[in-house]
Amino acid sequence: MDYGARHLGKVDRIDLVGIALHERAVARDLEILGVPAANWPAKIEDATGQPVLDVLVVGAGMNGIAAAGSLMFKGIRNIAVVERSRPGQEGPWLTFARMDTLRSPKTLTGPALGVPSLTFRAWYEAKYGLNAWETLYKIHNRTWVEYLSWLQKVLALPVRHGAALEALEPAGAFVQAMLNEDGVRRNLLARRVVLATGRAGAGGVFWPDFIDRGLVPDLAAHTNDDIDFAALRGKSIAILGGGASAWDNAATALERGAARVDMYVRRPYLPQVNKGRGSAFPGFLHGWSSLPDAERWATMVYLNDLQAPVPHETVNRTTRLSNFHIHFRTGIETASRADGKVAMKIAGRDETRTHDFLIVGTGFNVDPALIPELASYASNIATWYDRYQPAPDLRRRDLEQFPYLGPGFELTEKTPGSEPTLSQIHLVNFGAHASHAGIASDIPGVNIAAERVASAIVTSLFREDIDHMRRKVEAYNEPELAGTRFFVPESERS
Repeated sequence: MDYGARHLGKVDRIDLVGIALHERAVARDLEILGVPAANWPAKIEDATGQPVLDVLVVGAGMNGIAAAGSLMFKGIRNIAVVERSRPGQEGPWLTFARMDTLRSPKTLTGPALGVPSLTFRAWYEAKYGLNAWETLYKIHNRTWVEYLSWLQKVLALPVRHGAALEALEPAGAFVQAMLNEDGVRRNLLARRVVLATGRAGAGGVFWPDFIDRGLVPDLAAHTNDDIDFAALRGKSIAILGGGASAWDNAATALERGAARVDMYVRRPYLPQVNKGRGSAFPGFLHGWSSLPDAERWATMVYLNDLQAPVPHETVNRTTRLSNFHIHFRTGIETASRADGKVAMKIAGRDETRTHDFLIVGTGFNVDPALIPELASYASNIATWYDRYQPAPDLRRRDLEQFPYLGPGFELTEKTPGSEPTLSQIHLVNFGAHASHAGIASDIPGVNIAAERVASAIVTSLFREDIDHMRRKVEAYNEPELAGTRFFVPESERS
């Protein structure tokens, strides 16, 4: 065995010892805090005597973990977490997130629920050591997934992998969830549902109308798709859009052997200042949802119009590769098939450019009418368009389609009282951005989002179960004064 192998084995053993000790510290911290609390909601059954879940959490990524953990900490333990992916594949990190590292600083706490030993830093130091933490620049995607998987385990979350939510429907006082678990369809009833379904969970990916969808799959894909970059080796690739994901895919294509990448951007230059990072402080994240609609709308328009810049690391990763070309002030009128290639007509010019493959980096839709799981509710989901009418110069169609959420991320009705179970569905994904800012989609606010949705569910379930709670209090009968001279037996009390 050479030195390198011996050294690797030694590190592996240290890792196991460090993590085992750290998990003991986590268990002690949770014991000291008295969490998870004992389950307290009433036991509810359906008409056939089958138990009804208190909460179904959909998605076991960052937000799903935090929401489920916060609910359990507060004594709502009759929950299930369903995740369509296999263990270790949750979220975008090892699929379509093609950057080298997270975009956020390493010092953010992650979904730690206010417990220091649950932070990313505490886990990383236990696994890799203090020196490794101090030399770490940003968190690698795979390392982040390892951390999230560890959180699932150490919090003992009831995650069911390979379980995809297909639809939600009203079922009396409950919400019925239709699941596909490894090809087996089954229904669950839940009193509350939390949709922690990420960036694409608010309406799917956005394809501009001018792109011929017939190009898919052999000549085009979205950045959110599973792209076979090996098959693009030696080919000419067009990238539509200049956002971070477009740059990530440009770099990945060149690193995997693409002959040339051309990026088409309508703007005259890239956005320069990340206003989102400038707003990621506690006052903004906690206070945003309390602002009047007019204030929230005006600020959202300002941020939306500026857009976020591409991280400098991503730009440098791409531009150090040869055969990358970016075209500013270049809109595309049409993208269609021509002689086995992608023909792209440039707006305002007679020019048509051809490429072997097109990668579309135009982001995501936000529109409750496009969320497949909510099809039976879609016509009654209130959007910002339904609740607030700005001045004409502040109209933004893409923002108008955001769902108008209540204080606990709950969906609201266009026609109040027409479908009460709608408010029992909580949208903790990018669709919450207009109502709650970035706490449901970005790492800085994940703990705030979890606390907010869990507190709202606790409050609403307690209200529903008040008769049960009163009986529970009335049944409590542990004499405080037993053993003292002032104890009076129950039979003698009048």
